[in-house]
Amino acid sequence: MTVLIVEDNAGIRRVIRRNLSRAVTAVWECSDGLGALAAFQEYRPDVVLMDIQMPGMDGLTATKQIRSAEPSACIVVVTDHDDDDLRQAAVKAGASDYLLKQDLKDLTEVLSRLSNGK
Repeated sequence: MTVLIVEDNAGIRRVIRRNLSRAVTAVWECSDGLGALAAFQEYRPDVVLMDIQMPGMDGLTATKQIRSAEPSACIVVVTDHDDDDLRQAAVKAGASDYLLKQDLKDLTEVLSRLSNGK
């Protein structure tokens, strides 16, 4: 499985990468939504892990644009915000799942579930 991490905080990107070390074959990183669009087109990862609040283009806009270009894209929103309205907005934008950063220990389980569901 290949993964694109889209997160403006380098420390969080390192934590996510560490959590994925045994579950993936390749990991790419970028720090904003615009970078996510370019990286998705270049690498075509199996899964995108997308933060919501980032400078420039936010994660919901990037999710919507990636899904518009590639309807089968698998995007998991990874955020600090445990908010029902934000969850609904993420689903509406095209997110496949929604994971809180404090639950990153569950990341490999989420990825496994998504890959088995395809």
